[in-house]
Amino acid sequence: MSSVVIKPSYMPVDTGANLDAAELPRGNAQLAKLALVIPTLREAENICNVLRQVRSVLDPVGVPYEILVVDDDSCDGTVEAVSALAVEDPRVRLLVRKGERGLSGAILHGWQRTDAAVLGVMDADLQHPPELLPELLAAILDDRDIVIGSRYTPGGELGQWNPARKFLSAAAVWVTWPLQRSRVRAKDPMSGFFMVRRRCLDQIRFQRSGFKLLLEILVRGRIQSIEEIPFEFGRRYRGASKANFKVAVDYAKLLARLYAGKYRFRSHS
Repeated sequence: MSSVVIKPSYMPVDTGANLDAAELPRGNAQLAKLALVIPTLREAENICNVLRQVRSVLDPVGVPYEILVVDDDSCDGTVEAVSALAVEDPRVRLLVRKGERGLSGAILHGWQRTDAAVLGVMDADLQHPPELLPELLAAILDDRDIVIGSRYTPGGELGQWNPARKFLSAAAVWVTWPLQRSRVRAKDPMSGFFMVRRRCLDQIRFQRSGFKLLLEILVRGRIQSIEEIPFEFGRRYRGASKANFKVAVDYAKLLARLYAGKYRFRSHS
């Protein structure tokens, strides 16, 4: 199965030069840099609005940032819309993957192509509120290793999900409890809205397939501190959800892989 290693440096395709990733300074926002990945697949109706809102909330923070839109070869105008915005604002970068699908792979693709010390991700459909980004970033700069936009921490909400979907979501979270370390357990390990310090992922091999990268980071990353910030999962602005049977299958495979790794380690310790 294909996998990806997040390295402390990266090699830009166009120049071949190595650039060291700056270590995130503790308590010094002026030297930090954020790379926010927004994966897209047929999000032409949403992406311009998302990018406008993200820039409007991050600009006043005073932290260098870039937004990496990783598109899985959409044919609906997403690429053209992002390309036009990238001409106006060089902090917006478009990365197009050909012949690949999957949320985790798209996130990792973007993170491999930045030298930022803070790595983040959010959806392109406005179900993740951009106005929460400064709060997530502030928590990272306050010496947290990972900060999660959480639907399950007190104050968070699942929004207008039907009871069956809420039950399945709660069950999916419950089965992760034995996998997570007791000191840094997340109440919402399924979230797709989070920021993490790059050094916590250095040289760890993550799987490209699937949609739940956060869970693998919590289990396998060098996470020593965690904070969850509540938010209400919003309604999709436009377009259709990408959730389907394959997402459930990929999640089951991830769980099997993580459980196998955990108990194999114990059997040799």
